[in-house]
Amino acid sequence: MNSRQEQLAAFDRLLTIMDELREQCPWDKKQTMQSLRHLTIEETYELGDAILDNNLQEVKGELGDLLLHIVFYSKIGSETNDFDIADVANRICEKLISRHPHIYGDVKVANEEEVKQNWENLKLKEGKKSVLEGVPKSLPALVKASRIQDKVAGVGFDWEKPEQVFEKLQEELGELQVEITNNNQDNIEAEFGDVFFSMVNYARFLKVNPEDALERTNKKFIKRFQYLEKKAKELGKSLKEMTLAEMDVYWNEAKLQ
Repeated sequence: MNSRQEQLAAFDRLLTIMDELREQCPWDKKQTMQSLRHLTIEETYELGDAILDNNLQEVKGELGDLLLHIVFYSKIGSETNDFDIADVANRICEKLISRHPHIYGDVKVANEEEVKQNWENLKLKEGKKSVLEGVPKSLPALVKASRIQDKVAGVGFDWEKPEQVFEKLQEELGELQVEITNNNQDNIEAEFGDVFFSMVNYARFLKVNPEDALERTNKKFIKRFQYLEKKAKELGKSLKEMTLAEMDVYWNEAKLQ
């Protein structure tokens, strides 16, 4: 692996290239924080895909793309004298030191849970009015639900045992079934949301990341369905021409792959 000196030299090289591109490249000169925002989100999702696929070469590449965006935003910030990359790095260094008094101070912690609780309490002392202020509004709903529950659990608002959460989930399923019987579409949607929220909470108690779990199933389904499409093509048929029984044969084959 590269030495610390080599790592710093590589980062300096990136900063130099960013300066040159911002000065000389028509596309790079035109970019703003607003124009980069959606690209940054896309790059983050691409990194997430690479991590789920456990493709470390792809992870390396996607991290580079994301690092470029961080350097790009910092360059734009420096042009208006608001901040530069040193300010960005120092800000996170200061935050890490203040949020880890068990490392940089005299606070004692027994386990990871106490670290998380201290983290949320420290944020409130820093001026946040709510522990939920740090949850981005634009997060996808499933991820947002997970972060909300992590945040409130960090200050002690939580169930004590997984069995209690499972009972709550069953209760919510029962309420959903009532609304399905009543055929009230608005209430069905509301209760469906409660079921999802309870499922996300139960996942946390099982130490399962719900977003990763669902994406794992998505990938599995895509792979199996594409196998089914391939077999249909080999038979010279379209899926619309196949019976469910025929499709089921190849679906089961795909499950064995």
